[in-house]
Amino acid sequence: MKWIAIAGGWRKTNEEVEKDVRKTTRAIISRGDGIVSGGALGVDFIATDEALKSNCNSGQLKILIPSTLKIYEEHYFHRAEEGVVTKEQAEELIGQLKKVKAVGALVEGTDKVLNKETYFNRISKIVEGADELIAFDINKTEGTNDTIEKAKKKGIPTRIFSYSI
Repeated sequence: MKWIAIAGGWRKTNEEVEKDVRKTTRAIISRGDGIVSGGALGVDFIATDEALKSNCNSGQLKILIPSTLKIYEEHYFHRAEEGVVTKEQAEELIGQLKKVKAVGALVEGTDKVLNKETYFNRISKIVEGADELIAFDINKTEGTNDTIEKAKKKGIPTRIFSYSI
């Protein structure tokens, strides 16, 4: 079994991105490989949703977050209060992560404060645990490009879907 990292933008997606992420995720799960991703909105959320809908076993899914789920939840609701995400997005994401935790596929980190550095450290852990990367690069975001560079440095196969939204 191979672990395939799924990475991509969280701020914007569209129907084409969602279709590509779902199709890719189904193909990975159906061939018996696993998905490792970051538990964010956007591409991570779509891939996780599709993996759960595809009845993957808990051995085929690893979702890494940089903190405990409790801290992550507080962080997302704070981001909703700031207007960075909507309250509905925060609720949907935390609800999904609780399902992921219930099936034993959530990998919680130890960070107490969430910021750019802790998210980029989480990217490093995702790449470390991956045999391959499939990136959905939406508008050339910094995080997705950091993931691609780390995967290339590790020397794992990297497939990139690029979008301008």
